[in-house]
Amino acid sequence: MTDPVSRTILLLDIEKFSDRDDVEQAYLRRMLYDLVDRALESAEIDETQCLRADRGDAVMVLIDANASMTALLRTLIGEVPARLRAVNRMASSSAQMRLRAVLATGYVAVDEHDGWVGSDLNHACRLLDAGLLRAALRERTDDVALCVSEPVYAGIVRHNHTGIPAEEFHAVTVDSKNGPLGAWLYGPLPAPCGGEAEAAASPAAAGPADAPAPPAAPGRTVLDFRGAEVHIGGGLLMGDNHGISTGQVTGDIHFGNDASGRAERR
Repeated sequence: MTDPVSRTILLLDIEKFSDRDDVEQAYLRRMLYDLVDRALESAEIDETQCLRADRGDAVMVLIDANASMTALLRTLIGEVPARLRAVNRMASSSAQMRLRAVLATGYVAVDEHDGWVGSDLNHACRLLDAGLLRAALRERTDDVALCVSEPVYAGIVRHNHTGIPAEEFHAVTVDSKNGPLGAWLYGPLPAPCGGEAEAAASPAAAGPADAPAPPAAPGRTVLDFRGAEVHIGGGLLMGDNHGISTGQVTGDIHFGNDASGRAERR
């Protein structure tokens, strides 16, 4: 096995490939390879700088680290979707191609069977297969859903290079058999799907349960018992435990129409 070397990792996978017959699959594969060739050419990445692996409905490309990842990402955002959209306009529904794409970076070794070995490559493959990326493509009218690894975001995207709008990338976390993986999705986040968590770059708005209780009226004590078990005269009240943990409540208890789960003691 060779020593691991730094590589740019490009993965592309055809949506619903197995739903097509043999003739359609062969056509889609030709389209995919042509698209990859044109994307690399547009990014000025020479064929000698690349290693490719065929996965039937997908293609994996290892690219020399000296090649411009910025130019490749710019091509994936702009030219690849435009070219694919133009081709699909002239194709029948069975011959149209939609793609999931991942751009990552890391250390990869090549073994004696020309196989590729590396945990960074494994992580990229799991991002490609993530339910969140599948959902993003399914919900979009665009023909490409792109996800980049955290190192690609940190090294390239966040610097807002021309043609790479950082504000259109959203932080996400996807499940994998080795635990959660962080990444950045280009374009709108999909609706929550399965057990995979979505973490937007901006903090989520607090839900009703997290909202602070309004101030009490003068002369009144507000007992906010959301979550606590409060026994009153043999009864049991349930709510979030903000104001009461244990103990007995006595006195006149007034219940208004407040849906927040508060009681006021006069």
